[in-house]
Amino acid sequence: MHAETAPTLLRHLFQTAVDAVSAEQVLRGQLPVDAAPGTTIVLGAGKAAAAMAAVAARTLRGRVTGLVVTRYGHGLPLEAGTVIECVEAAHPVPDAAAQQAANRMLDLVRGAREGDRIVFLLSGGASSLLPLPAAGLELDDKRKVTRALLDCGARIDEINCVRRHLSAIKGGRLARATQVPILTLAISDVPGNNPIDIGSGPTVPDPTTLTDARDVIARYRLAVPDAVRLALQDPANETPKPAPDDATRLTTRIVATSHDALSAATAAAQAAGYEVVLLGENLEGDAQALGAEHAALARNYARRPGRWLLLSGGETTVTVRERNGRGGRNLEYLAGLAVGLDGHPRIHALACDTDGIDGTEDNAGAVLTPTTLEDAAARGIDGRDCLARNRTYDLFAAAGGLIVTGPTRTNVNDFRAILVEGRAP
Repeated sequence: MHAETAPTLLRHLFQTAVDAVSAEQVLRGQLPVDAAPGTTIVLGAGKAAAAMAAVAARTLRGRVTGLVVTRYGHGLPLEAGTVIECVEAAHPVPDAAAQQAANRMLDLVRGAREGDRIVFLLSGGASSLLPLPAAGLELDDKRKVTRALLDCGARIDEINCVRRHLSAIKGGRLARATQVPILTLAISDVPGNNPIDIGSGPTVPDPTTLTDARDVIARYRLAVPDAVRLALQDPANETPKPAPDDATRLTTRIVATSHDALSAATAAAQAAGYEVVLLGENLEGDAQALGAEHAALARNYARRPGRWLLLSGGETTVTVRERNGRGGRNLEYLAGLAVGLDGHPRIHALACDTDGIDGTEDNAGAVLTPTTLEDAAARGIDGRDCLARNRTYDLFAAAGGLIVTGPTRTNVNDFRAILVEGRAP
């Protein structure tokens, strides 16, 4: 493949993956087709919440009302007459708008009556978008803990374990605020697709404990506010555990995962003549280290005859070494890959977050070419230095490799693809 066409194919594969997990695709056949005796209360949170609500508003019958919260810029103008309100709030560090939405949502649940039902539309980002602090905590306490957990490189399941035990709405607490049936439809952005970790499980009873949450804080030696330390010692903050009627009252369906996105990309790559190697759907660990590992694998495939696509999904972590650095985990992965490949002439790659936002900047990710490090160096940017200082956004901006999609309004987490042109037979 010519060097100029490889990035085009990579972008096509990414878009194919995102389209496969759009709300329009994944909610088909999942929403109730009958009207409830009372009211269907549609609630939701996450980066896909607005798109999911739009589908629900067109599909559900009978009396419908509701509220969903999504990240700033991820909202949608719902059709005229729609009675599902969509509000926007901050992510990944929560703000007052998110807390207000969480309070309103809990009030709607408490107000449900016999004959009503709740349809909860859940997707990645909901943990930050439903920040309702437990008694004795302020929103700023939760902000500090969230930031510390993100910066230290904790896994998403560890982060969400702590969040659940500091919350008045997560870890099944929303479900315990009513006795009406709840159908949760979730787009999973977490490795392993455990429902309790998707948005910290507002409607899912929690098997983890306060002890588990304290262990996370101790494992990473985090300095937390005194109020947080006390909250994690208070038995009143233990999350709800499974109850006898859960099986009949609470239904959770995961409607989209990384597997669905990668399967769509696999079919497209095979149609383009590539043999696909799936490195894993739920890879975790340090982004930079994973990039170096995949560089070694890609070099190995480049020694073989054939055309290869190495695909992977999951959620890596970034250990913040420089507070004013810029760039998310996908750029960190690609920078580690670039250093490991050192300009290999027959390897191109792409890494993007399927929600359209990698970290806190405006890009979904980037594309890596054999000349990325060289192109950045020509503009005075040292790629290895950027990697060491968490300045990977600067590297790919200088090299012209950033991919900016805007909000995709879905989220099954990271998509990584490496195109390898093997040696001639």
